Amino acid sequence: MSNHHVNKTLSPITLDSADERQKPLLAGAQKSLGFIPNMYANMAINPGVLSTYLHGYADFREHSGFTSQEQEVVFLAISMTNGCSYCGAAHSMLADKVSGVKPEVLAAIREGKTIPDEKLKALYQFAVDMVETQGKVSKEQGDAFRQAGYGDQHVTSVILAIAVKTLSNYSNHFFEPAVDSAFADYAL
Repeated sequence: MSNHHVNKTLSPITLDSADERQKPLLAGAQKSLGFIPNMYANMAINPGVLSTYLHGYADFREHSGFTSQEQEVVFLAISMTNGCSYCGAAHSMLADKVSGVKPEVLAAIREGKTIPDEKLKALYQFAVDMVETQGKVSKEQGDAFRQAGYGDQHVTSVILAIAVKTLSNYSNHFFEPAVDSAFADYAL
C-alpha cells in the first residue's frame, strides 16, 4: 500500500474527453481489451507516454525471445521490485489466465519465496538485479543469467521491459489508479 496521498491533479482521459492524439490510443485499447484500463486513462494525459508504452509492450510481447511465461516473470519482477501493486495485479492475472505460468511459480513470486524453477528463478533474479542496480549488474549477475541459457537478445529484452514498466509503474505511483475489475482478484 502506498504511503503517500493520491496526486491526481488532472482527470483521467476518457474516450469522450480525449483529443485527436489520445482518442486512437484509447479506442485501440477498448477494441483489443474490451475496456480501457485505468492506468491507460492516466498515461493518456501525455499521449507520448501511452503510445511509447503500447509500442514497447507490443514489441516485447512479439519479439523478446522469451516464452509467454518468461515474459510474465520479467514484468512481475520489474513491477514487484518497483512496488507497483497495479501492475503486480495485472501481470498476476495475465500469468494465471493467459500466459500459463504455473501456479506454484506465480505464488512464489507474489509471496517473495524461492521460485521452484531454476531457469525462471534466474530470469526473475536478473530482472530484479537490473532494476536494483539501474542496469549496472555485476559480472557474476550477468554470468548467472547466461548460464541459465539466456543471451544478448534476452538482456536487451529485459531492458525494453524495464523501459516499458518504468512508464507504467511511475505513472501508477503518481496517479494511483484503482485496480480494474479484470485484475481485482489478483490485487496485492
